Amino acid sequence: MRIGYTLFYLAVTCLLINGCVATDTDPMETLEHASVLSEPRPVATFQLSDQHGRIFTQEQLRGSWTILFAGFTHCPDICPGTLALLADVQERAGISPDQLRTVFVSIDPERDTPENLAEYLDYFNPEWIALTGQKPELDQLMASLELAYVRVPAGGGEYTMDHSTALVLIDPEGRMRGYFTAPLDVDELVHDLGRIAQAVY
Repeated sequence: MRIGYTLFYLAVTCLLINGCVATDTDPMETLEHASVLSEPRPVATFQLSDQHGRIFTQEQLRGSWTILFAGFTHCPDICPGTLALLADVQERAGISPDQLRTVFVSIDPERDTPENLAEYLDYFNPEWIALTGQKPELDQLMASLELAYVRVPAGGGEYTMDHSTALVLIDPEGRMRGYFTAPLDVDELVHDLGRIAQAVY
């Protein structure tokens, strides 16, 4: 029996020395380039549609980490540039959709139908989620994430959308935990999002 206890304590000591014992460290504490909120912030209740026409609610933000970006498919530069950067980051960091969910929220529901969003995401990563819906639902969600957007007339009946460009980080409990702001750096995002993807929650 004494030998059994000795082996047990040796095994525990070995695990501690090699850093193999799980800890309760919040992965947000390991980030070096994100703006981290002092307290988690709840995400507003919403009901939107994804690019396949399926209902998506705030409850579906639970279960894994999420990086969320709001924009529109007619955006000439910032939106495609940001999504291309995210795709590059996730490929370089080896991040799978199971480790980090990526959500693109369209703030231009008049033009961005589910079909258009599905085609748009194909250019970046078809496994990502794109959402759209009625303006009141979008307003509520964007306000809770502190993301602003406004429709800007462009003449001749055309318009564009001005919007916040931050990447919002949402934890597996569906709470906003922080964000990344422009200018976005690939290496910095590889580091921080890689840490989030490796976190056991």
